[in-house]
Amino acid sequence: MTTSHSSEPLPDPHVTEAEARHANRSWWDLDADDYQDEHGAFLGDTDFVWCPERLREADARLLGPVQGKKILELGAGAAAASRWLRREGALPVALDLSAGMLRHAREAEDRSGVRVPLVQADALALPFPADTFDIVCTAFGAIPFVADSAAAMREVARVLRPGGSWVFSVTHPMRWVFLDEPDEHGLLARNSYFDRSPYVERDDDGAVSYLEQHRTLGDRVRELVAAGFVLRDLVEPEWPDGHEQVWGQWSPLRGRLFPGTAIFVCDLPKL
Repeated sequence: MTTSHSSEPLPDPHVTEAEARHANRSWWDLDADDYQDEHGAFLGDTDFVWCPERLREADARLLGPVQGKKILELGAGAAAASRWLRREGALPVALDLSAGMLRHAREAEDRSGVRVPLVQADALALPFPADTFDIVCTAFGAIPFVADSAAAMREVARVLRPGGSWVFSVTHPMRWVFLDEPDEHGLLARNSYFDRSPYVERDDDGAVSYLEQHRTLGDRVRELVAAGFVLRDLVEPEWPDGHEQVWGQWSPLRGRLFPGTAIFVCDLPKL
C-alpha cells in the first residue's frame, strides 16, 4: 500500500519510465524496514487487507473462489496476501520490484510457516508466459507507481487466462484534489482532478527519489477496456465504525466524508 508524503504534490510531467522504475526500486528498498515497522501489524503475516479502510478479502471475497487457482500478486510487498491465499488453497506467486520488500516476505514466511514463490520483477515485463494465471491482484501495488499504467494493464491481460480476473486497489482518484494530510488541512481542495502530472520528489542531485501517478476514474476505465477487460465492479470502501487508526493521509475524519480507495474488479472475457 501507499505511504504518505508532503502535503502539496509537485507537478512534474518530465519523468521517464526508466526514472520511475529506478525510483520505485530504490525507494521501497530503503523504506521497507520503516514501512513494515509502521504497517506490518495492520497487514499481518497471513492476511489479505485491501486498503487502509480495513476491508479484508476474507469478508469481501472480491476474488471469488480461490481454491486451486493460480494467482499472481503484483507489488506484493511482504506478500501477506499471497500467504493468506495459500492458506485458502490457492497457488499464489508473489511479485515485487523491491528486494527490500521481498526480504520481509521471506522473514514473514519464517514466522508463519507459509511459503509461496517470490519473484523480483517489473510489472511492465512480467516473466511469465501468456495465459498463465487464473487471477491477478494487488492491493496498492505497481499500478500507482508505473508511468505507463496502460501498458501494465496489457501485461496483466497477457498473463491471464481467458475468463480470468484482475482485481486491484489504488488511492481513490478524488484524493488527488486534496492536500495529502489526515487532519482538517486534508479537507482543502487545492489541486485539479484533471491534472495528470505525477507527484514527484527529487533528491539533492535532482534525481527522482519517489513518485506516484494520477489517473481519473475515466482514465482507469479506458485503460482497462483498451486492454480487453470488462469492469464488473468498482468498490469504494466506506470508513467502518470504530476504526480509528490513521494511515498516512487516511483517517476517520477524511474517510467518513469521501472515499480514499477505489477497487476495480475486472474480468478478461473467454474466447
